[in-house]
Amino acid sequence: MARPRKNQPLDLTQPVELTVGAIERLTCPDDKRQAFLRDAKSPSLRVRVTEGGAKSFVFEAKLNRQTVRRTIGNVKEWSIEQARTEANRLRVLLDGGVDPRELDRQERAEREARQAEAKASALTVGEVWNRYMEERRPFWSELNYKDHLKMIQKGGEPRKNRANVLTVPGPLAPLLNMRLVDLTPAVIDQWAARESKTRPARVRLALRLLKAFIRWAAQEPDLMDKVDIRVASSRKAREAAGKARAKTDHLQRDQLSIWFQHVRQLPNPVISAYLQCLLLTGARRDELARLKWEDVNFQWRGIALNDKVEESRSIPLTPYVAYLLSQLPRRNEWVFSSPTSRSGRLMEPAIAHRQACRAAGLSLTLHGLRRSFKSLTEWLEIPVGVVAQIMGHKPSATAEKHYTIRPLDLLRIHHETIEKWILEQAGIQFDLKAGIGRLRLIRPAGEENTTKGG
Repeated sequence: MARPRKNQPLDLTQPVELTVGAIERLTCPDDKRQAFLRDAKSPSLRVRVTEGGAKSFVFEAKLNRQTVRRTIGNVKEWSIEQARTEANRLRVLLDGGVDPRELDRQERAEREARQAEAKASALTVGEVWNRYMEERRPFWSELNYKDHLKMIQKGGEPRKNRANVLTVPGPLAPLLNMRLVDLTPAVIDQWAARESKTRPARVRLALRLLKAFIRWAAQEPDLMDKVDIRVASSRKAREAAGKARAKTDHLQRDQLSIWFQHVRQLPNPVISAYLQCLLLTGARRDELARLKWEDVNFQWRGIALNDKVEESRSIPLTPYVAYLLSQLPRRNEWVFSSPTSRSGRLMEPAIAHRQACRAAGLSLTLHGLRRSFKSLTEWLEIPVGVVAQIMGHKPSATAEKHYTIRPLDLLRIHHETIEKWILEQAGIQFDLKAGIGRLRLIRPAGEENTTKGG
């Protein structure tokens, strides 16, 4: 029998014994996008050719009266015998009721699962912590978000408003490059013992935040088997950090005079006013430091504070506080502004306050001024709920949460009583009947003139 010419077309309706020459002669008919050449030795094996000339070995058979077709590989990469062997293997699977395509899908799914597993196992604490912050940020206050950032800060950056002083690494910074799967109770025990030697209070906060982080990760489908829920509940870690001591620093009634005297003598009138307002409003240090002029209403005598309990709360603008604010320079949007601060507002009032307290022989923190406001109101018959609402404390009873809604005018009656009493105990006489625009400070006889604004 004469050997067929290379350009002689093949009869695609009949199976042929596949050879290299037959595959070379295979072309796609002009009226079709693809064509198949069947193998006479392995009935399930085909060679597919596309209109572009690409050729590949293909397995084709019937399963439950449906055509099953699966690409084996390129004719340049597979030999004819290799393709026949693979086609026969797939034929055996099909005869056993196994669809090779489904088997491929399962293998692909298993492969992807293994890859995802490997990727998840390689995730570091830092990577997952950043994902956690991004997902949970809409549900956090800005202060809470900043706490999470500070926990992982690398340190070594210049501190704001502190020349030649660098930030220190956050308590959780040593754990950031560790794989999440390697975060075990033993690791946390060692970390807590080491970090608690220098900053136990920060470690206690870090443990609380870490516990919430681990609980979140334990509910994430791709992380739940990568975390040990016991990590942040280690007894040894808690013992290493110790228990928080309740802070009790506050001003006694007979200390008000000496405190006001030294605070009003501070050379910076903005800090002086800020510290006095902090005591007279019972506000948190940061919510008062972030006060903007648009938040102060001199006409209706109100102040809007952004707190950590609600989005904001309104408190009365009492006469003496109104006087202090009216004396401040309006450099920018901030009430307590600073021409040297990068942010434009007061950033480090604690330094000046410590100096004033040291001169007065007192030991008092900025938060101690907030405690002082609460404790000093005990001398007056002020409803507890009123004090809590002014200070921005969470309601402690059902009646307070759902039924007691005090308007600003009602709060003002009590708040002005508190302010008047504190000023009297401090020996400061103030004309409460003067309008806000005409307020005048009446200093006690014999007291030297102090800095404007306090």
